[in-house]
Amino acid sequence: MAPFDVFSCSDQVEEKRLRPFRRSQVLHRWLYTIGFADHTWTVDVDLSDEDGAAELYRDGLLHARGELPVAFAVPGGRVEVDAGLYGVTRAHLVRDDGEERRLTPARGTAEDLRGRLARRHPLLSTAIAWLAIAVLAVNLVLAVPQALELLTTIPKIADNVGTFTSPVVLPMWLNISLITAGALAATERVLTLRRNRVLDVETLWTGL
Repeated sequence: MAPFDVFSCSDQVEEKRLRPFRRSQVLHRWLYTIGFADHTWTVDVDLSDEDGAAELYRDGLLHARGELPVAFAVPGGRVEVDAGLYGVTRAHLVRDDGEERRLTPARGTAEDLRGRLARRHPLLSTAIAWLAIAVLAVNLVLAVPQALELLTTIPKIADNVGTFTSPVVLPMWLNISLITAGALAATERVLTLRRNRVLDVETLWTGL
């Protein structure tokens, strides 16, 4: 996980109200919220913005804005936010005593819908989660060596580390299938804010 520099919130931010979430924004906008220190804090990450910054709202009014990854200072702690290719990978309140609380996805977001599925159909949810793990594990074994071979064809990289020949050679249709399945599996992991340092390295390949 990337280090978080604590961003001190300033009162010198523009007066701006939190926009309602629309279903048409489900692929590029993420909202997470939490009640803490007598206020409702909402994180808004919209990758359709040019800078892709995160915004922190206090009771519906803009409180601070910062580039990802960012940690917003709040009374009694901080709100840590980070995002990747497939969405928000971290949205946690870290109290001064070290206790962490995950923010709750706002109603109507893809993360909220995924959470409802987990509550209503826990067995199905568990099966989907394990299927995502299996797909990423297979891709880690089959696709990543090919990604390394591709990277070492870049002259500057080849000059420093040499070339690499993948022991795995797959037909194009299977490569495309693996990339598609990997992207879906990575999205599933992000929707539930799950991350593993080894397993989720594979998501770098699906983004190539």
